[in-house]
Amino acid sequence: MSTVEVQSIRDKEALASAASTEVIIDIRAMNKWFGQFHVLKDINLSVHKGERIVICGPSGSGKSTLIRCMNRLEEHQQGDIEIDGVTLDTNLKNIDQIRSEVGMVFQSFNLFPHLSVLQNCTLAPIWVRKMPKAEAEELAMEYLTRVRIPEQAEKYPGQLSGGQQQRVAIARALCMRPRIMLFDEPTSALDPEMIAEVLEVMIELADTGMTMLCVTHEMGFANRVADRVIFMDEGEIVEQNTPHEFFENPQSDRTKLFLSQILAH
Repeated sequence: MSTVEVQSIRDKEALASAASTEVIIDIRAMNKWFGQFHVLKDINLSVHKGERIVICGPSGSGKSTLIRCMNRLEEHQQGDIEIDGVTLDTNLKNIDQIRSEVGMVFQSFNLFPHLSVLQNCTLAPIWVRKMPKAEAEELAMEYLTRVRIPEQAEKYPGQLSGGQQQRVAIARALCMRPRIMLFDEPTSALDPEMIAEVLEVMIELADTGMTMLCVTHEMGFANRVADRVIFMDEGEIVEQNTPHEFFENPQSDRTKLFLSQILAH
């Protein structure tokens, strides 16, 4: 093992150690229904500052709904959600405060087609953070450079590839300087050759110590980046563990079946 690889492992261990002190997301006995359908059942989850979590599971298991509840895109009916010390309830002030600190990247990009890449990135900092336009543009260019597409700043979303659009979406979320980033299957709408470029950007972001929760079926990404892998099925957290233990020694028969199916492809 090279010196660089050893140092990378030490850096990740240091980040994991730092992440083990402060709880930034605390979910207790949370339940969510869509009509009569009980989509999330007694969810208990604590996420530490700087922790990187991958959530996986079959379609319809409640993965996306869980992270959408963390910024009130979906409303839970029972239990408690606390984000960075703020209770997520019907209080609009609390919701706005949490949304300003929690960035989200969707599978469908959700960029404004009539705005340039730069305008997409500066809109929220200017209107929500009340940031001067020049400062917002400087910040946007900084993050567009980080996701390696600064040359696309004046183009419109329709002129970009899917992978480029998703990198714009990541930069746009980062421009709010969130404390937490949520990713909802960020590569599922991409062509195979575009997936790697988006995952590489996410890996670089993870290495900065950002608190991240990512719903994905990209198990290689989970194994490389995650501090913890959570497996969900039928609205419940079935199993959670370090990537090594999750992949090498799954405890639940349901987890074993899922891994046998997804790793076979």
